[in-house]
This record gives sequence, C-alpha cells and structure tokens, in this order.
Amino acid sequence: MALRARKWRNTAAAVTAAGMIAAGAVAPGAAAAEEPRIDLRVLVVDNGDSSVRAVTAQLRSTGVPYTTIDLNDPGRPTVTASFLSDTVGGRPRARFQGVVLPNEAPFGAGSAEQTALETYERTYGIPQVDAYTWAHPGVGLDYTSEGGWAGSLDGREASVTAAGKAGWFGYLDGAFRFEDNAAGVQESYGYVARPRTGYTSYVDIAVPGGTGRGSLVGEYAHDGRRELVVTFAYNGNQQQFRLLARGIVEWLTQGVHLGRARNSFAVHVDDVFAPDSRWDTARNCTPGDFDCADGDGAGTTPIRMTADDAAYAAQWQRAHGFTMDMVFNAGSGEEWRTQHGGTDALTDRLLADKAQYRWVNHTWTHPFLGCVQDTSTVPWSCAKNADGSTKYMSRAEIAAQIRDNHAWAVNKGLPVDRTELVTGEHSGLRTLPQQPDDNPHLAGALADTGVQWIASDNSREPGQRSVGRALTVPRHPMNVYYNVGTAAEMADEYNWVYTSRADGGSGVCEDNPTSTCLDEPLDPATGYAEHIVPQEARTALGHVLAGDPRPHYAHQSNLAEDRLLYPVMEQVLDGYRALFADNTPLENPRHSAVGAEVQRRAAWQTALADNRVTAYRIGTTVTVTAPSGTQVPVTVPNGTRQQLLLGTSTFGTPYAGARSAWATPAALQSALTLKLP
Repeated sequence: MALRARKWRNTAAAVTAAGMIAAGAVAPGAAAAEEPRIDLRVLVVDNGDSSVRAVTAQLRSTGVPYTTIDLNDPGRPTVTASFLSDTVGGRPRARFQGVVLPNEAPFGAGSAEQTALETYERTYGIPQVDAYTWAHPGVGLDYTSEGGWAGSLDGREASVTAAGKAGWFGYLDGAFRFEDNAAGVQESYGYVARPRTGYTSYVDIAVPGGTGRGSLVGEYAHDGRRELVVTFAYNGNQQQFRLLARGIVEWLTQGVHLGRARNSFAVHVDDVFAPDSRWDTARNCTPGDFDCADGDGAGTTPIRMTADDAAYAAQWQRAHGFTMDMVFNAGSGEEWRTQHGGTDALTDRLLADKAQYRWVNHTWTHPFLGCVQDTSTVPWSCAKNADGSTKYMSRAEIAAQIRDNHAWAVNKGLPVDRTELVTGEHSGLRTLPQQPDDNPHLAGALADTGVQWIASDNSREPGQRSVGRALTVPRHPMNVYYNVGTAAEMADEYNWVYTSRADGGSGVCEDNPTSTCLDEPLDPATGYAEHIVPQEARTALGHVLAGDPRPHYAHQSNLAEDRLLYPVMEQVLDGYRALFADNTPLENPRHSAVGAEVQRRAAWQTALADNRVTAYRIGTTVTVTAPSGTQVPVTVPNGTRQQLLLGTSTFGTPYAGARSAWATPAALQSALTLKLP
C-alpha cells in the first residue's frame, strides 16, 4: 500500500517535469505561489458506443460526478478553452479532473475542439481515457501487422503486467480470461500490439499465433499529455470490463475522487426451521400450491434441513470464510417439533451454532401478509369486503407475526437485529398484478415492531423505497428453486420453465419476450452442475464485480439433501478470490448494512443531480461541501488525513490499495477537508 502512495507523488513529479501543471504546479501567467484549482468532476464525450457507456456507468455506480457531451446532439456545447477552464477568485480553475473520450481524437485531429481539449490537458495535467481505439503509432503502439494481432479475444487469457500491479490495477491478482459465453458468437474483438516509446502496458496478452506479448490496456505519455489506451471492445456487463473498471477510474482521477466502490456478496437463506414444498416431476407443479391440481400436497415429502445439514453449513462457513444470513420462521419450527414427538434435532443443532450465523426475522409462521388471498381461481385474487374494498391482513396480525418471531429469537439467545425483516414471499408489499399497492396496515405494523429495513424482490422492485418509516432492501433472487432438494428435481423444473412446448416444456420462455428457451432440455443427471451452476454463479459474480451491494437469496431447502446452493456460492467465492489481490477482500454485509449503503448511495446521487456538491483540489488539499447531513463518498491515496478543528486524523479505511469512506465535515466545520500525502 505504501507503493501506491509513492506512485501518486512520483506521477505528479513526472507530470510537472514534463511541463504540465499537476497538483501544486503553476498556471501560465499566474503568481508563483498560486496553484490551480482542479474540480473533482469528469468530462465524458459520448458518441453512443458501448465502451463509453460502460465507463460512464462505472463513474455513476462509484459516485464520481461527471458532465456528458453527446456528440450526436446538434445542440451540444462546443469544447473551448472557456468551457474547460476559468478562474475562481482570481485562481485558475480546471473544471474537470479527467476526460473520457470514445477514441483518441473524436473531434477530429487538428480541429479547434480537439486542439482546445489537448491544450487544456497539457496545461493542467489532465488524464484522458481512450475508451476504445485501434492499435497505431498515434496511440503509442505498433500496427498489428508489425508483430501484433487483431481478432476475437473470446476465451483468451490476459494478464496485468508488473507496471499494472505496481500502479492502478494492483487490486487484481494478475491473470483473467475474456468471457466466452456463446460458442459461435464473437463477444470481444481487440487489437494486440507492441508498445512504442512512451507507452507503458498495464494489461497484455500472448500474441495469438505469434511470439511475445502485446498490449490491450496501457498509458501513452507524449507531447505533455497522458492517455489510457484501451484496444478491445466491450460493454458494461462483460466480466473483463468489470474487472478493469476500477483501475480505469483510479487512473482517470489519479486516485483522488468523489465516490467509493467496494465489492460485496451476501446470501440470505429463507425459511430456516420451516419445511418447503417439493416439485412434482410428474405433474410439473408443486403440490400445495394454488395452481397444482389434485390435492393440497398431503402425502408428499417436504424438504427440510437435517441436523447433519446444519452441521455441514457451519463447517462450510468456517472453511470458506463466509457467513450466511439465516432468515428464520421459528413458529414453523415449533409446529414441526410438535408434529414430531416434541424433538427437533435440526433446531437444536442450529441453536448450538447460533453465533456462527447472522439471523434475520422472517415472521413466525410465514403467512402471506398482504391481501387475504382468494384461491378459488388460478391465479389467485384478493378477497373483497362487503363494500367491495380489498380485504387485508390486519395491523395487529402482522405485528404479532413479527413480534413473536423476534421474541423467540431473543429468548434463545440468537444475535438478531429487530430492525431487520424479510416477510414471506415479500408479502405485505405490493404484488402485481393482484395487489398493486402495499397492505395499508403494513407500515404501521413495522413501526409498532421497530422494523427499519424490510426486504423486497429486486426482480420486481430494484429501487429502494419507503414503507412508512422503514426502507426496502432489494434482494436478488437466485435461480436455485425453493421447491427442489435434488439436482434432478432442479433440472426437471428448469426444463419445464426454459424449454419450448415442442420439447416438453411449459412454453413460458416462448411467451415471455425477456426470456430465452434452451436449445434442448438439460440432462437431469448433469444439467444442474454443468449448466445451471456456472450460469447462476456468473450472474451473481457479475453483481459483485459491478459493486452491487444488494444481497442474494435462496432457501433452506437448498442446504438440504443434495445441498444445491453450495456449488453456486463456491464458484462465486473461489472465482472472486482467484481474480483479486488480498488488498481487495470480498465484503459480506448484513441486511441492515446493505439497506444503509443503498440509502446513502441514493442520497448522494440526489445531491449530485441537484448540483449541491462542490469539490475541488488545490495542491494537496481536497475540499468538499454538500448539503448538511449528506454523507460524502471519497477515495484517496494512503496517507491521507482529515483536517479537524485541531490537528488531523487518518482518513477512511483501506481497500484496493487506497483509502475510502462515507464522510462528513469534522465538528464545527462546514466543509470536509482532506490533506493528501
């Protein structure tokens, strides 16, 4: 980490030596003691290409302020010296700390706008990202005909170079592979080329069919300017971009920016202590569900963890350094105990290991907390009162479900947080199409029981919203079904959902424009391990690499019998740890912490959208003002200190070779002031 701090200082020194004005340098014509002000904002020049959109999305998700110039908008502002810089209080000001371009010269080489931009970069030491360009001497690379190569990168292995590891890409372990998700479909095209003088390669690849290695990402220092040159095409969803996105932003901002990015992964296991219904492979439905004919499921074997499954869960957590969130229905467990002679080895085992898990209230017996369901038709509908209004579960009944479950947990010594809640099926919240509004009694019941964070289904409601005084915490559903205990059952139900009617499936995939049918049904013996696990792990890891803090959820049935959830979690954890250095650990936040993070991010985006944030750097001092009470995300080099009324304190916590935090001004101060090393 000390190396990163030294690199930051050395970069500034090199820039000044090259005749550029970096932090602490002097603008032409300015007094010798005067240093320029550099605003902490990025300029994005957008031509509509996926590469620019991907970098822009990374800036937004990180929380970096940016201004966009749309090249396809005839009414766009013209890039001039006055657009890029001015003076504030007599001090020269650079309005942007970095520039993102679709290529090295989107305005045209030698044009007035391109010249103004290059002069600005040269004057103030402003870095430029070329989001995607071809290999040629103009960006510091040989032509691909000179010992390089151009073509599909699908499935090829790239590596972070020694210079990349020592610099802005030091959060990566080294090697990574370009995605190859569809045979016969070109997913990534790139130019692999040899560096020329002034070019430092950060990511390279063995030249296909040739000798040596060629660059894909690198820094080209020339003519008093610096460009980060990317010579492969990408979009914001591809893993190779998500791996490199952090480094691109850190290089662009030279490690000093508003915004903060951490990678996290949390898994909620719903229905703990309760049994789950089982998929019927003959009838292609779940007995007991409203849409499954011929009975209510009597005589079928429910899926419920055993004491051995619980012991395995605790051992697995220890072995993998990961904590699951046990989302529990204690009343359902007590009913099970009563029905089985007053004994329940599963509950006894889980309680013995209670300190090894996080616990989240899932209500006493998992009832539907929304409208009273009329199941006389399929699909069900909301029952009506005599006056025609919707009949809802009462406030008292909802509160009792929450309170009784929490009281049981406290009595058993579970480390439970009363502010956290997951309702059964996310019920009580609006459920389309049958229940378009929240149960009007839900907000009051949450207030009665002290709930501040209530789970919602991210596939229905990806945004956080308020429910009275509580806030939702969107959760990603994992495509490991609640009603299966074996790999064969999982593959069978998956086939029913994702194959065409001609192949024996339900045809739902044909009728849904957002879905795709399987080319052929999965083999029940191998389909789960060979198709579903890698696909689901890739999706979850994609959320992690995008910096998405929202948790994932599965069910206790997935820890029973064939223990289907573990292979998915293992691929996510192992995949992450193989890609990232030890200085970039995978965080594992609890339900309430995720809710607070989503809340802070939304408040920050609102402050930015309302233009109520001012942030700039003069020399080694960063100053940020924001609306009172707004927490400000900041990322800075190691060694940065926060200015207090008297003295300073170490700023932030370490992550990915830098330090970052959600911060507010110190006591009796109106601005957040940081001293860079």
